[in-house]
Amino acid sequence: MATFILGLPYDSNVQPTPDLWVLLALVGLPFAAAAATPLVARALGNRTAYYAAAVAAVCFGLVVTLAGTHGGAAVSWVGPLSVSLGFYVDGLATLVGALASGVGVLVFLYSAGYMRGEPGQPKYYATMLAFMGSMLGVVYAGDLVVLFCFWELTSVASFLLVGHYSDRRDSRYAARKAMLVTVGGGLFMLVGFVLLASTVGTYSLAAMLAEPAATRAAVERAGLLLPILSLVGIGAATKSAQVPFHVWLPDAMAAPTPVSAFLHSATMVKAGVFLLGRVRPILVGDHWTEIFVALGLCTMLVAAILAVCASELKELLAYSTVSHLGLIVAGFGFTGALGSETAVFHILNHAAFKAALFLVAGIVAHEAGTRAFDDLGGLRHDLPITAAVAVVAALGMGGVPPFNGFYSKELLFEASYEFAHHAGGLAWLAPVVAVVGSVFTLAYSLRFLAVFFGERPDTLGHVHRAPWSMTGPPVALAAIAGVIGLGGITAALGAPLAPVESFVGWVVGATLGPEAAGHAASFHYYLPTYVSPAVVMSALAIAGGIVCYLRWRTVRWATRGLLGALPVLRADGWYDGFVYGANHASTRVQRALWTGHLRTYAAWTFVGAVALAGFGYLATGIAVPTAGPTLGAGLTIILAVAAVAAVAAVRAPSHVAGVMALSVVGFAVTVFFVLASAPDVALTQVVVETVTFVVFLVILDKLPSYYGRIERSRAARDAVISVLVGGLVTVTTLVATDASPDAIATYFVENTVEQAGGHNIVNVILVDFRGLDTLGEISVVAMAAVTVLTLIVMRERGETP
Repeated sequence: MATFILGLPYDSNVQPTPDLWVLLALVGLPFAAAAATPLVARALGNRTAYYAAAVAAVCFGLVVTLAGTHGGAAVSWVGPLSVSLGFYVDGLATLVGALASGVGVLVFLYSAGYMRGEPGQPKYYATMLAFMGSMLGVVYAGDLVVLFCFWELTSVASFLLVGHYSDRRDSRYAARKAMLVTVGGGLFMLVGFVLLASTVGTYSLAAMLAEPAATRAAVERAGLLLPILSLVGIGAATKSAQVPFHVWLPDAMAAPTPVSAFLHSATMVKAGVFLLGRVRPILVGDHWTEIFVALGLCTMLVAAILAVCASELKELLAYSTVSHLGLIVAGFGFTGALGSETAVFHILNHAAFKAALFLVAGIVAHEAGTRAFDDLGGLRHDLPITAAVAVVAALGMGGVPPFNGFYSKELLFEASYEFAHHAGGLAWLAPVVAVVGSVFTLAYSLRFLAVFFGERPDTLGHVHRAPWSMTGPPVALAAIAGVIGLGGITAALGAPLAPVESFVGWVVGATLGPEAAGHAASFHYYLPTYVSPAVVMSALAIAGGIVCYLRWRTVRWATRGLLGALPVLRADGWYDGFVYGANHASTRVQRALWTGHLRTYAAWTFVGAVALAGFGYLATGIAVPTAGPTLGAGLTIILAVAAVAAVAAVRAPSHVAGVMALSVVGFAVTVFFVLASAPDVALTQVVVETVTFVVFLVILDKLPSYYGRIERSRAARDAVISVLVGGLVTVTTLVATDASPDAIATYFVENTVEQAGGHNIVNVILVDFRGLDTLGEISVVAMAAVTVLTLIVMRERGETP
């Protein structure tokens, strides 16, 4: 059946493989453009926005070119680890890629007016382009390592964008918070990726998606399904600001409004839900549903309550974004096509109305000089076009029919009701939470509209009309949202919006996997014409939302009281407690360890080494050999002498006696090397021991003659540490000497003279085969010598080092 995807003809039976060069151009172009931005900004100045918009438009064209193709394309990257610079194209990648580039075009055009005269424009546009390239890399990644690299690049770029106003304390705080939360979650995700790849045997995401059933079976056989699911879920939850990781998104509103519209409505926060959609065919099951349905609905409700308590436009939109992301996560959590339809359709709807609302908030703040609700009202007279955009977008956000957000929320109600009907018990909380969350959603959506239709405050001065560079992009987004909303009416009349339905169905198929993709071909949305459980739930949500708005002061007072009683809902406390608590703990640890005494430093260094190495031995379950080689009489005598000398060094009454006893140990080891037929090593040992002994004697001439007494507790501590270090060295030696490595001695013996022109195998190995390593050792010695010489010269000059 021939349909249309992004305006291009698409045959479901013919899916050509994507071109690798097109994918490389799509992902690489934004980075190349970002590198050239400083030079372009010198020539274009404020018009750099149009340059960035042109780059985004080209990327959008490449996304359209790839639409309808399916499959992977890769080139080898890290061969020994089977890591490829791989890309993968399907419906889900096309949807999010189109949002990243298409919304990018509008946001860059909007920036031409909003950022005019702002400082740091070259950095702003370069970082925005780099972020767009990073997001496209995440979307089209066909390898887990590639996905992770681009994933972290989005965090780095967002850190720079959120902290764009680096001279402001709140911007720096917000940037650090976003970085810590998202990068921390990314590390958990990386561990999940490594476990998944080690289980399946490849890092190729394209290969896993080609056989999702076999991939899942391998993970289940290894007993790693729940750990992998949890680790990957943490990465997705932190990026998409799910509870309790929602703390970073409201603070990120310190960024310029175009950044909020781009990163926090259509791209960055969508990366988390994109990841869930990407791995859904592989990991979906009972645990999947339990985790993500609960996580998504909890986030939807908590964030909706927080949005009701918001005091200004961008704060409300931030919490609203978190709430709607929870809806998408819950949609992906439900098994079957209906859950995927909910999530995919709401990704599209949310990007349209939320990006428009962020741009509307920017216009209001830019022209009215404030974003506070108490200072705004009646703006429809000053900003009529912006008010019209706000009506379409806000009612879509509130889920009011026939606006676009209504249809995807209707799908959520249907999916939650079917889930509860089949599972029973506590599962009935799912539709209840969905309805209650939607009640608050409509209430805060109407509160947003009140700044245009409420009474005009006396303190509000003259409000200028926004330039078309700022008005045009939200109008275009509202038009897209409006067309999608009207499609439900036309579908009810028998004339469905076929391109939208076909496109969404194609995307849904990518989240179901090849074995279930056919179920998505019948996707339709329409304005309901009969009573169903979902319709009743929608009616309750709309009626409840209107009542809450009419009782706004009471509802706001009640929700703020709830937050006062349950401050954990805001979750800022745990973040601040963790970060500042870690700072205080590190300060206390530093005070405990930084005593100025070499004994303390050595003790903790040895304890750390024993702990890390011991943990490694225990974790790997290494076996310690119980029997060793038989020692001859000569070796036995030498080892006995060394042991007696070691005890004498511990018991020595003075520095000189202790050094002499240690030298006996060193020279005993020298004799051991001679008996072991290693004369060159023995000669090295003699030189080292002699030089060390002389240096010690020179230094000891400046020190007291006797050690003195130490506390018994400290002596006991040092004794325990010494025994542990000795035991670790013994175990390591036994394990190392018991191993049977590949025999390479023959190779060196046979090729020493012929290839290196030498006669002493040790010298040849050091000079030729280990030349670079030896160069490093020489560099270290040279730097140490320069440092010592510098200190001596400074002392002679009377300078304090």
